[in-house]
Amino acid sequence: MAAANAPITMKEVLTLPSVGINQQFITFTNVTMESDKYICVRETVPQNSVVIIDMSMPMQPLRRPITADSALMNPDSRILALKAQVPGTTQDHLQIFNIEAKAKLKSHQMPEQVAFWKWITPKMLGLVTQNSLYHWSIEGCDSEPVKMFDRTANLANNQIINYKCSPNEKWLVLIGIAPGPPERAQLVKGNMQLFSVDQQRSQALEAHAASFAQFKVPGNENPSILISFASKSFNAGQITSKLHVIELGAQPGKPSFTKKQADLFFPPDFADDFPVAMQVSHKFSLIYVITKLGLLFVYDLETASAIYRNRISPDPIFLTSEASSVGGFYAINRRGQVLLATVNEATIIPFISGQLNNLELAVNLAKRGNLPGAEELVVERFKELFAQTKYKEAAELAAESPQGILRTPDTVAKFQSVPVQAGQTPPLLQYFGTLLTKGKLNSYESLELSRLVVNQNKKNLLENWLAEDKLECSEELGDLVKTVDNDLALKIYIKARATPKVVAAFAERKEFDKILIYSKQVGYTPDYMFLLQTILRTDPQGAVNFALMMSQMEGGCPVDFNTITDLFLQRNLIREATAFLLDVLKPNLPEHAFLQTKVLEINLVTFPNVADAILANGMFSHYDRPRVAQLCEKAGLFIQSLKHYSELPDIKRVIVNTHAIEPQALVEFFGTLSSDWAMECMKDLLLVNLRGNLQIIVQACKEYCEQLGVDACIKLFEQFKSYEGLYFFLGSYLSMSEDPEIHFKYIEAAAKTGQIKEVERVTRESNFYDAEKTKNFLMEAKLPDARPLINVCDRFGFVPDLTHYLYTNNMLRYIEGYVQKVNPGNAPLVVGQLLDDECPEDFIKGLILSVRSLLPVEPLVDECEKRNRLRLLTQFLEHLVSEGSQDVHVHNALGKIIIDSNNNPEHFLTTNPYYDSRVVGKYCEKRDPTLAVVAYRRGQCDEELVNVTNKNSLFKLQARYVVERMDGDLWDKVLMEENEYRRQLIDQVVSTALPESQSPEQVSAAVKAFMTADLPHELIELLEKIVLQNSAFSGNFNLQNLLILTAIKADPSRVMDYINRLDNFDGPAVGEVAVEAQLYEEAFAIFKKFNLNVQAVDVLLDNVKSIERAVEFAFRVEEDSVWSQVAKAQLREGLVSDAIESFIRAEDATHFLEVIRATEDANVYDDLVRYLLMVRQKVKEPKVDSELIYAYAKIDRLGEIEEFILMPNVAILPNVGDRLYDEALYEGAKIIYAFISNWGKLAVTLVKLQQFQGAVDAARKANSAKTWKEVCFACVDAEEFRLAQICGLNVIIQVDDLEEVSEFYQNRGCFNELISLMESGLGLERAHMGIFTELGVLYARYRYEKLMEHIKLFSTRLNIPKLIRACDEQQHWQELTYLYIQYDEFDNTATTVMNHSPEAWEHMQFKDIVAKVANVELYYKAVHFYLQEHPDLINDLLNVLALRLDHTRVVDILRKAGQLRLIKPYMVAVQSNNVSAVNEALNEIYVEEEDYDRLRESIDLHDSFDQIGLAQKIEKHELVEMRRVAAYIYKKAGRWKQSIALSKKDNMYKDCMETASQSGEHDLAEQLLVYFIEQGKKECFATCLFVCYDLIRPDVALELAWINNMLDFAFPYLLQFIREYSGKVDELIKDKLEAQKEVKAKEQEDKDVMSQQNMYAQLLPLALPAPPMPGMGGGGGYGPPPPMGGGMPGMPPMPPYGMPPMGGY
Repeated sequence: MAAANAPITMKEVLTLPSVGINQQFITFTNVTMESDKYICVRETVPQNSVVIIDMSMPMQPLRRPITADSALMNPDSRILALKAQVPGTTQDHLQIFNIEAKAKLKSHQMPEQVAFWKWITPKMLGLVTQNSLYHWSIEGCDSEPVKMFDRTANLANNQIINYKCSPNEKWLVLIGIAPGPPERAQLVKGNMQLFSVDQQRSQALEAHAASFAQFKVPGNENPSILISFASKSFNAGQITSKLHVIELGAQPGKPSFTKKQADLFFPPDFADDFPVAMQVSHKFSLIYVITKLGLLFVYDLETASAIYRNRISPDPIFLTSEASSVGGFYAINRRGQVLLATVNEATIIPFISGQLNNLELAVNLAKRGNLPGAEELVVERFKELFAQTKYKEAAELAAESPQGILRTPDTVAKFQSVPVQAGQTPPLLQYFGTLLTKGKLNSYESLELSRLVVNQNKKNLLENWLAEDKLECSEELGDLVKTVDNDLALKIYIKARATPKVVAAFAERKEFDKILIYSKQVGYTPDYMFLLQTILRTDPQGAVNFALMMSQMEGGCPVDFNTITDLFLQRNLIREATAFLLDVLKPNLPEHAFLQTKVLEINLVTFPNVADAILANGMFSHYDRPRVAQLCEKAGLFIQSLKHYSELPDIKRVIVNTHAIEPQALVEFFGTLSSDWAMECMKDLLLVNLRGNLQIIVQACKEYCEQLGVDACIKLFEQFKSYEGLYFFLGSYLSMSEDPEIHFKYIEAAAKTGQIKEVERVTRESNFYDAEKTKNFLMEAKLPDARPLINVCDRFGFVPDLTHYLYTNNMLRYIEGYVQKVNPGNAPLVVGQLLDDECPEDFIKGLILSVRSLLPVEPLVDECEKRNRLRLLTQFLEHLVSEGSQDVHVHNALGKIIIDSNNNPEHFLTTNPYYDSRVVGKYCEKRDPTLAVVAYRRGQCDEELVNVTNKNSLFKLQARYVVERMDGDLWDKVLMEENEYRRQLIDQVVSTALPESQSPEQVSAAVKAFMTADLPHELIELLEKIVLQNSAFSGNFNLQNLLILTAIKADPSRVMDYINRLDNFDGPAVGEVAVEAQLYEEAFAIFKKFNLNVQAVDVLLDNVKSIERAVEFAFRVEEDSVWSQVAKAQLREGLVSDAIESFIRAEDATHFLEVIRATEDANVYDDLVRYLLMVRQKVKEPKVDSELIYAYAKIDRLGEIEEFILMPNVAILPNVGDRLYDEALYEGAKIIYAFISNWGKLAVTLVKLQQFQGAVDAARKANSAKTWKEVCFACVDAEEFRLAQICGLNVIIQVDDLEEVSEFYQNRGCFNELISLMESGLGLERAHMGIFTELGVLYARYRYEKLMEHIKLFSTRLNIPKLIRACDEQQHWQELTYLYIQYDEFDNTATTVMNHSPEAWEHMQFKDIVAKVANVELYYKAVHFYLQEHPDLINDLLNVLALRLDHTRVVDILRKAGQLRLIKPYMVAVQSNNVSAVNEALNEIYVEEEDYDRLRESIDLHDSFDQIGLAQKIEKHELVEMRRVAAYIYKKAGRWKQSIALSKKDNMYKDCMETASQSGEHDLAEQLLVYFIEQGKKECFATCLFVCYDLIRPDVALELAWINNMLDFAFPYLLQFIREYSGKVDELIKDKLEAQKEVKAKEQEDKDVMSQQNMYAQLLPLALPAPPMPGMGGGGGYGPPPPMGGGMPGMPPMPPYGMPPMGGY
């Protein structure tokens, strides 16, 4: 059956590999499809992920990295359910996620494993465990799965494949499959459990697939719940396949569904096939049964009648899902194809009625599914019922007629025509009642039924029907209902979208706002001007609201704003007009400038306060500012007029009205002016009223001083000599200014205005005025209060000037006040100036004593000392001392006075603790240096004391001071090399200072200083005098150490003598220092003297480098630690055996690692065994035991190894074994591996020992791929192929090792053995794709005859790309073609077939291949191929490729080959595409074949070709029909003369006349008339007049007829012409009269408008402009003139090539 006529159409929606899904994941366990919205795929390679395919955009899959055992997408929404096993348990963890919200909805851990799960509703998951079934709702955060029922026994050990629930969720069905009976094991058995939720009972049945459905049984208003299930069973040697449809829970007392069943017929090739899925189309009530091998059975749900069967997939189908929107289903097969099966609505009914000959089923299905194809049957049935007066049945048939073919006015008329029987319901009402029961009435039926109801005044029925949406609303229905109910009629108009009627209804109800909303919704444009005028008459505020709503419409206001405003103003509605304009002008656009001016003018004249508020808000910025300024000035809004004037004279004129302007507003206005204009205005204000306007000017200057300039403001006040203004202005600016001139001017203004306190404050607080200038001004001003001057002089250091000014002006009180209260610290300066001014000493002394302790002594002393008046302070200083003063300056001054008076100064210098030694010492240096030393010594003034003693050669005093001082820095200073007096000092220290000292600290400090100064010889000299000459410090430990160490450093020759003479020194430390100084014998002597034997032997070993002396010393002292050191030295020198002996003497087990490494290098394992046995007695180390075993192995003492490993030990035996194996000590390794049961290592060790059977046994115990591989390779090399195969079978099951095994065998030429190994591997339980593929490759290389059979048997288990490469290399083209087809590589398939056609080509197969290729060039390569090798089949190929080929290119290929006739059938088939190359090629063929009918048909239907070229080619053809075709072509091309001339030659007069008529040229038609007259063709002359009626001018026709005596033949033409033109004249007269009426009406309308405008002009104030005249911009409310009706009448319509029919008179 052709696919186009099949009742079910199949379509490939998608292939899963095309969206990146690997073939290995296209399985029942990895792919889920819960509805027609989503496919969910679970992947594990290259990483765990879940792929979600949205079927609305399948090429954009969503891939998320998720690890789960199963994933389900919700049928309706983007909700994902995940299931994963909890590690280490048999429990499953369930989670539900909202993908869009990226949130987890809920989760639950099942106590048992979930074997199968499925979304049974969008809100419910069904969970199937091994024993029970649960329902888990996604609603509620904490809800857990609810157990529904337990699985029945028939489902034990079954694989669950489906679970469903009925639409009312009252019935549940669980389906599983299990292996078939032993006698027919390949036939899978199906089991089903049906469970009733209400009855809580289960029933076990045999079934492979099942589905629920709803069906409405006639006579039962409630739908019945049906279950349909399919089974295939094997009983008594017979296979039975059945489909059952039964009702569940029949409703008592109601008609029930009769149980149905039907056979499922499986073809012989599908004997073991079985149903895997069932879907029910609720749209068409069809049952789809899908089998595993791709068969589709379609049955009718109501009757269980078979409709269709076909194979829809060559690959097994494992998953289906309902496609509810189209009434079909989706299916997914193993290849990954997603197939969509749908009902072919155009063919299914004809198929059932025709091929199945089931008319009743065809009618019922057409009614249920509203399908075409049963129209004739339904109409005939309706006529039969009507003829039999079965009106009720006829009404039901009409109501359910497919596509409403009987829902027509004729049907209504038929029921109306039936006479009504008394006491019976009229048939028409029966018909309408049936329609209302079945569904909704159409517009005509609704109108007729409503007419009956309105006539009976039953309006409530209409309301109910409309509420239930039973009637189709129309404008006619609304008109009918309007007579009884306006509200109901409005609802009908709205539903019917009768927009003019809806607007009229809203207008009647005065719901004008709803008009705009509704008009916007439906896109209707009402007459807004009329509506607005209507509202204005009754509700002005409502009119404002309506106008505002219009202004907010999308696309702009339909009426000009100015026009709307004029409508308000014509009725003097100023406030309403203002409200409207203020709202619509909010955007403040430039194009609204006129309206902005208008609203301001209106209000400035009528309501100035409103205008002021508008201007204050700053709403507008585009109005006429000069005009508004003038109106503001007239209205007294001076500040607004100032803001709007732009000329300085206007501003000056207005600004002087300060009495009517708020000062703050005026100040703010100044901020808007330029600085020049602002200054000009200020000058005018000061000129008019200086006193009155000064405050405003000052305030303005304060606010805008930065813009105006401070200097300009100052000059303004100075110009008018207004120090008061200057004072107030600068007072506000002073805190922000740092300009000294500003501060000075402020001080000057304050002084001149008598603001003495302000002057005092500023001079005290300001830091920016010019102090010198201010001081001079204040001195000149001679203010009565001297405090401002005191502030300036005190702050800026003019105290002498101040003192002089006050003293000379006899202001002594201010001097005392300044010194006592203001700044006592400056009293010395005051005293100094008073002394300079020769002030009496009594006043000065009194002034000093009045301050006393507050007076700074040091500067006072300096001032008096500079003037040689220091004695003046004696009384003051003594007074301070008597008061207990400890001030250093007091005592310094007093000391200087005592030194000058020589009044026992030594006593003062030694006893006074308060004076400054440096100051007093410096004072004494020139007077008496010894006094200076006393002062410096008392104050520890090191530098000063050293300098004065050096200068005066007082070195003994200096030496005693330095020793007593014990200061390191001082020692460094005096002992530095640059000190020219160092030698004199050292001599005094050695000879005098240190011998006199009894303090160890002083001696230590001195010694340390000598060491720091790097004076070793001097230090030795010093120490010998102290230590060796029986002084108090001769036995000092530190000094002895120091003496020896210094000798080591400075004079090594004395060291040995010191060692022998001294006993109280640090032997270990000194010995180490001696070693560092390379005095090894001295060091050895020190260590030996102090019995430090280890250090002594270290010196011999490490420094003297004498092992012999060390061994001798060790024998002498016999200490383990000494022997240990000797052993280590021997080990370093490579004397391994000696070292081991020494270690054994020392019983030292700590260095076993070094001994082991040295023994390995020296290969003295016998000695190592002795050493390790000693070590094992002291430590338990794995390394020791491991090395002992290794040493035994090295010296071939295998028996000791076996004994040792049986004893307790801590050896790391695996490592020892590996080490022995790596060093080829295989016997030892064998013992170790056997003991620790390391079978893998043992196996490879036995291989090394050539013990292959034992190696295989060990490998079997190890069961490791690596071990098997190593043993296998060894057996192959040893040609032990039987053992090699045993091992190889355990290796090749590992995918990663397979290729290595194969290469190993092949490299050694063992091809047959390798093939035998692979063939044995096919039967393995874990046989994988690699084995099948590798065997195929081997067949391709070595056994070609088995290759094709292998490929066909195992095509689904092969790695096809790899095998393709192998076949290509070995040139097996037939097998390569087959593999390419299996792999969907159709491009390569086609190329291979064409390149190797003798072996690979087969026509039917190649057609299927070439139709699927993606490379377009292969199509044309195939055309060339067929042209060369199979030209007889080329049309068959081209028809397959017709939709994909470039037809022009195909024609060019065949034209170049000279074989155009060969593809004539193909070109005829594709000529409908109107391709020029195809058209020209076919036309050539038709010309050659002289087939003029086909040629004309081609020319008429397909115009894309070289028309003129073809016409020229055939215009001289010997056949007249060909020449007619040429004339026809010329006519189509517009070459009228050539066409007529060609027709004349052949006497084809009809063609001539038709061509002339179509040309539209007067000359051609008239020349043809002349030609007919010349030829004497009178009949042709008359005919031509009719045919060319529109082109022939009447005067020419009559003249030719009269001259040639043919008036009789022209008379019919004359009559028609007169009739036509008389009609035109009548129309013109009528149009003229109508135009005159319109002109009069327009004039009257203009008069009315003008009168309205005159009324408006009288109402407006003079300041407003006149309204625009009609036609001037902005509209006046006039619409365009009504269109002219019909236009000028033209010629009446004419039939082709003929004269119009004659009219009557």
